[in-house]
Amino acid sequence: MKKYITKSLLALSICAGLYSCDVQEYSDLNNPEVDAFEDNLTRGDLQDLVGGVLYSSRVGLGNYFDNCGVIGREYYRFSSSDPRYTSDLLGGENAVLDNNTFYITTPWAARYRTVKNANLILGFIEGQDLSAIFTAEELSATTGFLKTMIAHELLLNLNLVDEGGIRVDVADEANLGPFVSKSEALTFIRTTLIDAATDLNGGGDEFPFQLSDGFESFKVPTDFALVSNALAARVAAYQGDFAGVLSLLDDSFLRLDNVNLDLGVYHNFSQDQTDLLNPMFFAVNSSTAGARIAQPSFITDAEAGDARLNKVVLRSAVDDAGNTIANPLTLDGLTGEYDVFRYTTNVDNIPIIRNEELLLLYAEANITIDPAEAIVALDLIRQSAGLDPYSGTTDPTELTDEMLTQRRYSLFAEGHRWIDVRRYNRLDELPIDRANDDVFSQFPVPLTENQ
Repeated sequence: MKKYITKSLLALSICAGLYSCDVQEYSDLNNPEVDAFEDNLTRGDLQDLVGGVLYSSRVGLGNYFDNCGVIGREYYRFSSSDPRYTSDLLGGENAVLDNNTFYITTPWAARYRTVKNANLILGFIEGQDLSAIFTAEELSATTGFLKTMIAHELLLNLNLVDEGGIRVDVADEANLGPFVSKSEALTFIRTTLIDAATDLNGGGDEFPFQLSDGFESFKVPTDFALVSNALAARVAAYQGDFAGVLSLLDDSFLRLDNVNLDLGVYHNFSQDQTDLLNPMFFAVNSSTAGARIAQPSFITDAEAGDARLNKVVLRSAVDDAGNTIANPLTLDGLTGEYDVFRYTTNVDNIPIIRNEELLLLYAEANITIDPAEAIVALDLIRQSAGLDPYSGTTDPTELTDEMLTQRRYSLFAEGHRWIDVRRYNRLDELPIDRANDDVFSQFPVPLTENQ
């Protein structure tokens, strides 16, 4: 991991973050700039450094979502120049996942880069007297924000390797902590998020830095504490602690009335040359050079009238007679007629967490605690999708089926489906499109970790 989480990575990303800025040249990435932060952190420095965290948190996101989306059989990722999307990720012809290939090394490195950047800032804050520059509340707000980002990034890497575990003690690059189990990692992540919420609730009325527009509804520290608790509720669900889920949702931004499903925090993108474009966008009717094609069962399994099918678009072409016809795309024995169109432009926001997921977490937690409340939440989701109310029983298995179905359509292409079926031991229910394909349960830990 030392290859990935070094101080130089912080300096590489501090300029390209919150807003565009001129690209600067650094004579020595490892010493002068970092030493200056350690000795004399200014308000301007903090703004730049937080911008670096926001920048690195978006690097490699396309790889992460493709990993989850392809293995979770939400869609195919076509790339005629790189067959690994349709071979390795799908286990085609008995292929296996490689521990030294872009689909694991790129997102893994990016997530730990963000963790390292955030840890460095925490070290700058802890290592000097900043009382003349920042109030105690501002420092508490900053600490809470950074802890939230650290926990979220660690969770994404754990989602990929699952039982392979991750390192959580990485603040000292010269003395990295050991890999810990999935259970230990989830406990650490949840505790970090709860600690973050405590810091944020003591953070006063504003952050000492500006956040991007993706955080628009949560730019006050106490409001952002609701986000930390929401993410902790997601972790509690992964732990199977449903009483904990409900307790954390009580202190989150969950809305059960006047429902705004899209209320949440987001990664945002722009066409500025120093910024990043949304890596999940492909234009409709793209070729095999680069396309995301919905797995056919997403359409065929849907209830009639489900408005969430607008997340895919029928591929079309014009025939010689001028008629519009279907235009399916085929690569490596895989065919689909619908393009993934969850993101309709290259600057659309990508959610980190939003209220629609919180409603579904509320439903999931209540299946065994208060089934009537689970149905209330599920009906809110169904109503928003243009569907009739749930007509099944309160049997836990039937309610779980319904909950997972609603998560499948509500959170399509947002990185959840594979994780959901895995945590419910339902990987064998995912469709197999070719005779020798496999459904993998986890990625290998990258070779560079030298475990």
